[in-house]
Amino acid sequence: MTNKAIIISDLTKVYQNGRGIIDLNLEINQGDIFGFLGPNGAGKTTAMKIMVGLMKPDRGDVNIFGSSITEDYVNAMKHVGCMIETAESYPYLTANENLKLFARFYPEVDQNRIDEVLEITGLSAYKHEKSRKFSLGMKQRLGIAAAILSRPRLLILDEPLNGLDVEGMLDMRRLIKHLAEEEGTTFFISSHLIHDIELTCTRVGVVYNGKLINIDDVQNILANYASLENYFVSEVDRNGRV
Repeated sequence: MTNKAIIISDLTKVYQNGRGIIDLNLEINQGDIFGFLGPNGAGKTTAMKIMVGLMKPDRGDVNIFGSSITEDYVNAMKHVGCMIETAESYPYLTANENLKLFARFYPEVDQNRIDEVLEITGLSAYKHEKSRKFSLGMKQRLGIAAAILSRPRLLILDEPLNGLDVEGMLDMRRLIKHLAEEEGTTFFISSHLIHDIELTCTRVGVVYNGKLINIDDVQNILANYASLENYFVSEVDRNGRV
């Protein structure tokens, strides 16, 4: 079995306005908490949409646990949970009802598991409230609950801390680290929030203007720079600006 959770090869998707991603090559080890760091419009969401099959690339491929998303999509996505762009839910269903609906896709998920993820994401007290009443942060928590429902080996999360208050961010960071350390879950997390990536991730890839300009371990970065922000600015100045 490959020890690579994700292998991205020559992935390219360019829109009419010239934005997108160009020749993205990247490998993510199993157990990594990988941060895909870049400003809005850098190509992060485009790459993640392709990774989960929501968009076709112009060229290139993504292998997840050894299976190609273009040639063997079902197996590639078998152990993947994801939340891309916004956390969607059925507004007139409660948090519990939303998760029960998602659970129909996973025979092994029962009410005990639903209760467990509601507890993990801090939604137990709101179990019977309809999601249309939820704040942005609570909707984000419900999206995370849905993403981890089936105990996936890989979680692909687009801006997972978006809309969370300080307590929510701390809880989410603890959850991500717990799943990585205790269950061996691999994470691919996009964000433009440099400080949160610094506190959450073990490895970071900097993407700018659709191109991946560098990858390094957070521990190594912080041994050589005062902060991840300083590293990001340095890398963009050195490699990214045209």
